[in-house]
Amino acid sequence: MSRRGFTLVELLIVVVIIGLLATIAIPKFANTKEKAYIASMKSDLRNLATAEEAFFYDSAHYTVNLVLLNNFRFTAGVTPVLNVVPGGWSARLTNSFAPGKACALFSGGAPPPAPATTEGLITCQ
Repeated sequence: MSRRGFTLVELLIVVVIIGLLATIAIPKFANTKEKAYIASMKSDLRNLATAEEAFFYDSAHYTVNLVLLNNFRFTAGVTPVLNVVPGGWSARLTNSFAPGKACALFSGGAPPPAPATTEGLITCQ
């Protein structure tokens, strides 16, 4: 009499292997998502820098009013803190999807927001 199908031991081995693969893949996937959120904050800072400098070229001063920056918009989930001083500006971005992560950039005479330390260099923590 021939039997068809899998034994219970074979099925348990397959479940264990799938479980091991999942424990390896899930942390890597979470790390990849975090990197994507940081990349979106860096991109927003680059675009903001371009918009601020274009506005300065036209108006001879910087602004925190995003409407004046040709309706500049940040990526969904990104929260900006903008600071404008005579002759400079700074920005610090956080993302609600990546708690504890922030990126910052400053230009001119603005005080550097953490974690930025070098003018014109986007720094993330």
